[in-house]
Amino acid sequence: MSRSRTVIGVVIGDGAPMLEVAVAPRVFGVAGFEVRTAGEVPGPLTTTAGIAITPPHPLAALDEAGVVIVPGWRIPGGAPVAPEVLATVRRAHAEGATVVGLCLGSFVLAEAGVLDGRRATTHWRHLDTFAARFPEVSVVGDVLYVDEGPIVTSAGSAAGLDACLHLLRRDHGPEVANAAARTLVVAPQRAGGQAQFVEHPVPRLPAGDAVADAMRFALDRLGEPGLDVNALAAAVHLSRRTFDRRFRQATGCSPLQWLLTQRVLRAQHLLSTTDAGIDAVARASGFADGVALRPHFRRAVGVPPQTYRAGFRAA
Repeated sequence: MSRSRTVIGVVIGDGAPMLEVAVAPRVFGVAGFEVRTAGEVPGPLTTTAGIAITPPHPLAALDEAGVVIVPGWRIPGGAPVAPEVLATVRRAHAEGATVVGLCLGSFVLAEAGVLDGRRATTHWRHLDTFAARFPEVSVVGDVLYVDEGPIVTSAGSAAGLDACLHLLRRDHGPEVANAAARTLVVAPQRAGGQAQFVEHPVPRLPAGDAVADAMRFALDRLGEPGLDVNALAAAVHLSRRTFDRRFRQATGCSPLQWLLTQRVLRAQHLLSTTDAGIDAVARASGFADGVALRPHFRRAVGVPPQTYRAGFRAA
């Protein structure tokens, strides 16, 4: 059976998130492609929104699709993937179709074995689980999507939009992708990676814990000159060596890494909520100036401060 690049197959799993399920049909639908949606199992499927959906096609209808997409799936650890879905993915890959895993759909592709020896990504909350379950896959955690030619995977939720628009741009030209993006009222191509959107919460530690006290001390003084790891250790009356050890045990990272992350987070907040110049933002976040801020910001977020501000400031 021949496959057509203008036929897009979408496999919907039982218990999938509603937003992720809708991304691919919407993007390729507004671009004028034939979209065939098929359910993991026959009959109405549940979604995380509590809305039941009934895909109109059987899985066999996807054997004509030149692109087969597995959008967001149920949370890892739930019911196993139906064998028919895994067979559909393997067959599509073997027959030269582009196979796509959006968000947790990447788990399905990995379960089917088509990601072995390749780079892939998924939602940042589940990167560790993904890496542990599929050691043959090279996990990339700081991107919106990974293009491995015949296989594409994306990070969480809205990053599925980026991956689908990328496929349109790659396979059918920028005009097609830009037209779809205008219809959807989204940027045709976002800069940076999912590191822009990862939260870095302070661990919940008991009252009076030295590490928690040091964190609070730092967060109240991020913009003050002279705030460094030695100052944090002194504030909680610990030697630098003991403080480093206890901090790593509590957080999994060094105090210097944590401090730099908090300063970048402060800079992100100021860039998106104020009109302060880059140098002023840098100083308020604990950097000497914009020159000192930029390499740390770009390394953590994936884009320069100016680009971040342009993307996150409300019109």
